[in-house]
Amino acid sequence: MRNIIVIGGGAAGLMAAGTAAKNGNKVTIIEKNEVLGRKMLITGKGRCNITNACEDTEELIKNMTKNASFMYSSFYGFTNLQTIEFFNEIGVETKVERGNRVFPVSDKSKTVVDALSNWTKSQGVKVINDTVLNLVSEGNMVKGVRLKNKGELLCDSVILATGGVSYPRTGSTGDGYEWAKKLGHKINKPIPSLVPLDTVEEWSYSLAGLSLKNIEITVLNEKNKKVYTDFGEMMFTHTGITGPVVLSASAHLRPMEYGKYKVRIDLKSALSEKQLDERIMRDFAKNLNKNLDNSLDELLPKNLIEPIIALAEVDGKKKVNSVTKEERQKLGFAIKNIMLTVSDFAPIEQAIITSGGVEVNEIDPSTMESKLVKNLYFAGEIIDVDAYTGGFNLQIAFSTGYAAGMSV
Repeated sequence: MRNIIVIGGGAAGLMAAGTAAKNGNKVTIIEKNEVLGRKMLITGKGRCNITNACEDTEELIKNMTKNASFMYSSFYGFTNLQTIEFFNEIGVETKVERGNRVFPVSDKSKTVVDALSNWTKSQGVKVINDTVLNLVSEGNMVKGVRLKNKGELLCDSVILATGGVSYPRTGSTGDGYEWAKKLGHKINKPIPSLVPLDTVEEWSYSLAGLSLKNIEITVLNEKNKKVYTDFGEMMFTHTGITGPVVLSASAHLRPMEYGKYKVRIDLKSALSEKQLDERIMRDFAKNLNKNLDNSLDELLPKNLIEPIIALAEVDGKKKVNSVTKEERQKLGFAIKNIMLTVSDFAPIEQAIITSGGVEVNEIDPSTMESKLVKNLYFAGEIIDVDAYTGGFNLQIAFSTGYAAGMSV
């Protein structure tokens, strides 16, 4: 029986600990929070998007946004379908929603966290609530951990599952990066990913809280080259934009520089310019004697009418029956081409995940063991891999946690 310490009681840490214990090891989780799985509790807007029910592992790889090839071994070792089966077996009924997103039937993250925590405990995992000050090492070998209150604990292997630096109030404060760095690992600078975007145009700030559905966004770089495009939902904020399509787009904005990227929003992507013009003419025909700014209620959200008219540089007080063809076409162009300039990512505290972390070339992708330090393993967000929204990042946590747990 080997003595294993897992630092971090999140998704990756719990999976690693339970798997290692199930294989006959003595396992202890060190968690500085009072509760386990604190970050999981807020994922998926409190519903916990466990994984994605896409058909095969190649689809998982396609949804990786960084270092996808590193994940082949662990994704094949513990697939998304195995994840669903695992949670069903430990008492979590699941359902599949739009985009193959998998949620608990209860719609409560707590259901998932409680089941995972209870499973680890049923495998004999011990939990210590304490703060790790440092790793204990000798030469190029990890020997244990030094705790704030309980002093030094020696062990055979350590699994670092400390997360990144997003949502620091959940305990992800970047400690693991420092310990890995001290032992010789390269840490790629942590930056926010799956994060809202701050934009330059102040007129949009007044739309904060306005949600848009069935829109298309296209991100263009400084050379007007397409960087990313997506279809779905977004929302305006007090400083810019957010929502599923925006969060996914943020993963592609590297390097981030003020003004380098523009986001084009097409409010009517299902319609060609000609079809949209015909639609506007039909709306105009119903409102010939109204002012322009009172004639677009069926076409646009109320809050957007004034900004669109302003962007089209048309007089909103003009009677519909006197709007020229050129003005009508300018209006259609504005509806399909709202342009916002990206100034920066929103603060990393608002990011769903951290991009960056321990360099993957220094980790064995099959076992998650360090190639530089014996008996040191990694799992989850501390590793420099990330993916789109939709359950893919939690799958990374479960697959790498399982690989580490099996390997120790």
